Amino acid sequence: MQLRSDPLSELRVPDGTTVEERDLVTASDVFIGGQSTVDFGVRGRTVIAGERVRFGGDIEAKGDCRLDMWCDVAGNVLVGEDAYFGERVHVGGRLMVSGDLDIGDDVSIEEGFEASGWIVIRNPMPTVVFLFIYLSQLLRLGEEEAAADVLEEVTEAESGEGDSGGENGREALVIPRGGHVSDDAWRVSTPAVVGDNCRLHGNLRAESIEAGGGNEIFGSLRAREDITIGSGSTIHGDVTTRKGSIAIAPGARVLGDVSCSDLDLGLDVTVDGAIRARGEVTIGRDDDLSPG
Repeated sequence: MQLRSDPLSELRVPDGTTVEERDLVTASDVFIGGQSTVDFGVRGRTVIAGERVRFGGDIEAKGDCRLDMWCDVAGNVLVGEDAYFGERVHVGGRLMVSGDLDIGDDVSIEEGFEASGWIVIRNPMPTVVFLFIYLSQLLRLGEEEAAADVLEEVTEAESGEGDSGGENGREALVIPRGGHVSDDAWRVSTPAVVGDNCRLHGNLRAESIEAGGGNEIFGSLRAREDITIGSGSTIHGDVTTRKGSIAIAPGARVLGDVSCSDLDLGLDVTVDGAIRARGEVTIGRDDDLSPG
């Protein structure tokens, strides 16, 4: 079994993820690469962030919350299990932890904290280092499957395996290193994969974009490479690619312009704006163009 070298190699948005007022909400884990900015609050199962990640609102984690050094949270942090904060983490509101709290030096919590379990003040191991050492130890013991399961749990579940509604069957929400997520724009320098039945606010900018079915995205899609839009999705903006192709599945709607090289439109696709295709245009194919 081969492990991927970089679990943060793309933006991944799991099925059913929504933006509610000022919060990014998912039933899955949240894994954020270092030096990223998330202007929303975040609500998820377990929340893990690399160094120097900035949050513009509250963090609500049903499971653990692990923040590397120099992270900044504008609001409150509510943790259903254990919390691990590296040195110089700043919390602008209150910290409430149902389990144990492990914090490093110079951690600033402006409105105080409560923890139901043990409180240890030291320097917790950085998240990425912790994950690397744990995976290395499993591989050294010959536990390849266990190592793959750990990595899969914090990145994504393999499509079609297990119960999609169970904890081990959900993908994680992954924001790659240096990503920027806000109500105005989601900007990453990697590919972006959006699951089904998501409701997102902001223009999506990525190397390539693969969006599932039943989504409503209040913004435009722009990529250097290919863009795929699943059936029944609505895009409230333009869909443009610099040098790639665009495939739009049956029943989808684009409220803006479409611009690309090759264009593949499924049945009953609606484009309210202009269509500009420099290459081949295919209209009315019967097959489902949904990613998967």
